[in-house]
Amino acid sequence: MAGGLAALLDDIATLAKAATASIDDIGTVAGRASAKAAAVVVDDTAVTPKYVQGFSPARELPAIWRISKGSLVNKAIIIVLALLLSQFVPWLLTPLLMVGGTYLAFEGAEKLWEWATGHEEAEAAATDREPADEDQMVRSAIRTDFILSAEIMVIALKEVAAEGLWMRAGVLVVVAVLITALVYGVVAVIVKLDDVGLALTHRRSGVSQKVGAGLVQAMPVVLRVLSVVGTFAMLWVGGHILLVGMHELGFRPPYEFAHWCAEAVGGALPVAGGAAAWIVETCWSMVAGVLVGGLVLSVVHLVCAARRRTTGNVD
Repeated sequence: MAGGLAALLDDIATLAKAATASIDDIGTVAGRASAKAAAVVVDDTAVTPKYVQGFSPARELPAIWRISKGSLVNKAIIIVLALLLSQFVPWLLTPLLMVGGTYLAFEGAEKLWEWATGHEEAEAAATDREPADEDQMVRSAIRTDFILSAEIMVIALKEVAAEGLWMRAGVLVVVAVLITALVYGVVAVIVKLDDVGLALTHRRSGVSQKVGAGLVQAMPVVLRVLSVVGTFAMLWVGGHILLVGMHELGFRPPYEFAHWCAEAVGGALPVAGGAAAWIVETCWSMVAGVLVGGLVLSVVHLVCAARRRTTGNVD
């Protein structure tokens, strides 16, 4: 009896060690997969704050919370679909990733077009926002998040494609939770910094008042910089996904040329060669994003113009 109990405890200990090792493995692989998806995370973090601009301060955090819950639902759906695809039709992952990359390139090119033509949409004032407006903006943010989340999950999945089903599932769940917490935690901090600054301006301390005034004055600049970073991140990430996808599908010249340029620049610089090579490859990825996004944008504008002519709408 005692021997049986000892054997059982030994088996439990062995299983516990195996489980701990598996958790460590999942954490390690999830970290590597998250690093690969870092560019899309930057994009997600930079894009999201615009959806709560114009809300009253009391509604900003509730709106972000609603978007973050929608993001988790998005990722849950994507994880199930991605695992099914990776299990039964893994060849479909690259084309789907390229579709998402094309969408990101289109979004980035559209933003560039708005800047160039002066047609950038103005944000409504906080007092003009109605509950229906908030619902619409939250839904719009969740739709955009679905695309970005799909990119993150598929990029992470491609990093662990050789692993078993349960390892892939565990890694994707960890990546989904960590990245959602990171992105929307940072977004919450960004959108509340101006409120923090305003509160500091009412303190008695002169230092606090100066810091608060600096925060209030800096936030429009910060949000504008984030908008620019988000736009170029869309073009960079979308272009890189397209270059890599074309390479994997057999059309190799664009990716190989960008890679050759990066290696040539990196090899010519004994100091910071790696950083220079990354910058060159990123620039070529951005060029690809602008070209593809601009092409799609042109087609969309032509189709919209044709539809307006057909319906007789000249607006």
